[in-house]
Amino acid sequence: MSAHGGYYVPQPSHWPLVGSVGLTTILGGAASWLHHDWYGSYIFTLGFCVLIGMMFGWFGQVIYENKKGSYNLQVDKSFRWGMCWFIFSEVCFFGGFFGALFMSRYVTIPELGGEIYPATHQALWPQFKASWPLLTNPDNSTFMGAEEGMGAWGLAAINTFILLTSGITITWAHWALKLNKRTQLKIGLACTIALGLLFLGLQVNEYIEAYTKMNLTLASGIYGTTFFMLTGFHGLHVTIGTIMLIVILLRCRAGHFTPERHFAFEAVAWYWHFVDVVWLFLFIFVYWL
Repeated sequence: MSAHGGYYVPQPSHWPLVGSVGLTTILGGAASWLHHDWYGSYIFTLGFCVLIGMMFGWFGQVIYENKKGSYNLQVDKSFRWGMCWFIFSEVCFFGGFFGALFMSRYVTIPELGGEIYPATHQALWPQFKASWPLLTNPDNSTFMGAEEGMGAWGLAAINTFILLTSGITITWAHWALKLNKRTQLKIGLACTIALGLLFLGLQVNEYIEAYTKMNLTLASGIYGTTFFMLTGFHGLHVTIGTIMLIVILLRCRAGHFTPERHFAFEAVAWYWHFVDVVWLFLFIFVYWL
């Protein structure tokens, strides 16, 4: 960085490559796992571990550069724009899955059921009845024996309350940081982390119940596919967000942030609020309506 306050340009990093390898390994392992290959779960776990290692390694490098004084206000502004574009890309990511849900539920299924084009219905599957959740084939045989969809007023409602509460606790922690109330800051972050872990534990319990008691799997037609893809990827984002919160809590305990300069905290808070909003859409359109 020049003496006139130029823009800091970091050295080339291997962490993006490590992250790409981890994500590719996760996807390959997940595909193998879905095809019941014995090695699928192991490859998936390996990829997940690589991804977690990448996160801690990359976080550590950024923290080191920040503590060394390499970042100025121009870099801070760049980080903010980068986080905004990252969240926008996540909006597009979930938008694709919600688009698949809306297309199948409000266009494809009504069309096959004769609500849009009766001639198509009569020509293809005249016995097919449009309904949601769709758990039957066009010949009216059930997918994998699944007979009902997930209810909204059980674990889903509890998890909604948990995530909304976590949004309050992280906001409480943010205000504590701005006012330099370190104890309140740590308590707020710890509560948010605990709520995130509780959410994940209940979601795992919900998945176990769906698989073992309801026979609802990824193979349960378009409903099962959209349900597990949307809630599964959201659960992955909650996991990543919880890890980020743990890192931020450790940094707060080390006294890294000040009321004036704490973008890393803000970035994680933005991400967590995004996760909250996505879950609200999930609860409304996947569980409730």
